[in-house]
Amino acid sequence: MAQKIQGTEDLYGDYMRAWQHMQDTARELFGAYGFDMIETPAIEQIDTFVHGIGESTDVVRKEMFRVVSGALFSTLLEAGSEHGLKPRQRMAMRPEGTAGVVRAVVENNLVPQGSSPAKFWYAEAMFRGERPQKGRLRQFHQIGLEWIGASDAASDSECIIVLLEFFKRLGFDPAQLHVALNSMGDEACRPAYREKVRQFIVDHQDAMCDDCLERAKINPLRSFDCKNEACHAIMQQAPLVTDNLCDACVSHYDQVKAYLHKAGIAFSEDPTLVRGLDYYTRTVFEIDVVGAAVGAIGGGGRYDGLVEVSGGKPTPAVGFAVGFERIMLALASCGHPLEIPQPSCVYVAYTDAPQRQAVFDATLALRRAGIRAEADYQGRSLKSQFKQADKLGASLCVIIGEDELAHNYYTVRDMQTHEQTCVEVDGLVAFVSEHC
Repeated sequence: MAQKIQGTEDLYGDYMRAWQHMQDTARELFGAYGFDMIETPAIEQIDTFVHGIGESTDVVRKEMFRVVSGALFSTLLEAGSEHGLKPRQRMAMRPEGTAGVVRAVVENNLVPQGSSPAKFWYAEAMFRGERPQKGRLRQFHQIGLEWIGASDAASDSECIIVLLEFFKRLGFDPAQLHVALNSMGDEACRPAYREKVRQFIVDHQDAMCDDCLERAKINPLRSFDCKNEACHAIMQQAPLVTDNLCDACVSHYDQVKAYLHKAGIAFSEDPTLVRGLDYYTRTVFEIDVVGAAVGAIGGGGRYDGLVEVSGGKPTPAVGFAVGFERIMLALASCGHPLEIPQPSCVYVAYTDAPQRQAVFDATLALRRAGIRAEADYQGRSLKSQFKQADKLGASLCVIIGEDELAHNYYTVRDMQTHEQTCVEVDGLVAFVSEHC
């Protein structure tokens, strides 16, 4: 029997309705802030992610799924390496959303010089080759927001504010939401700081893991994000970025904090917060739920250099992403599971085969009027049809029998009160619209 791949899930029923509700919530909220939806391909050239996310990240080094056609796979087996492949032949499945959105903005020239910022949000499946565990899947779902072309510190603060409002609308208690904030500096001050951290790792190399020693050569700041407990403890003593910011980064960071204070947003500063991707500059933030024990449920920051790395002109940008599966775990842990009830419907029942055409006509009329309608398609008894109507959560049941057909009316039963009303055929849609 065919089975799904480990680390993937089927979305249907309550779970799918929760995912759709999350998207609807994002559409309404993000739309109020002027963001339009975007969808990028699930597969991109590998360089889209390598250049943006960074070669030193676990995402690129360990987790990114490579994609090849059957013919190309045979060629690779014969050659024994990727050497000689053209860039368009080197593909990967999308491990995160920002790099693809930036590629789309650059390729389609969506932020020409002097224009207004591009404001997009997405809701898509992502793919990472992680070890499957609770809250970590190989195919997972994210909702993200990207604000490309905005340099003002207010945009950083508004991203945090809108993210908190998103969580509030999903049912989280605002008092349980914890915001961690940091600045990672920029290309004016970070190189010198990066060298200090590199030297710190070299000075402690005997106690650091092999991954951190490799990171020291490529991007030593990644070591702050190491999952090895010994490395984590050592990195707590490393030089802090907030002690090494240039004046411009200090000013920007102070403005972000001032805006948050003015908006009444509580946060704590975490000078070791670096996020997991190399493209971040200046502001970075994460939000977790106190007591939920599921880790961060969302986060993001500023990435002023990514557009240029992706082939565009220097363009500031900021954004965030949240994980659907992680949010669902956190809500359940807090005792507020995201349960979206099955939509109510109208069930059209009949007593015998001669009324089947009338059932067809009635359901068609209701559906054309935008009313969710269900009926029997298996030749069940009237009693069984009533049971099915109950199971589907029908609010009304339209009954068509021999008498109804002969006298051109329907019997409409309220499934809660069991009160029945005779309704003329031509008046069914109006009656249902009023009482459903």
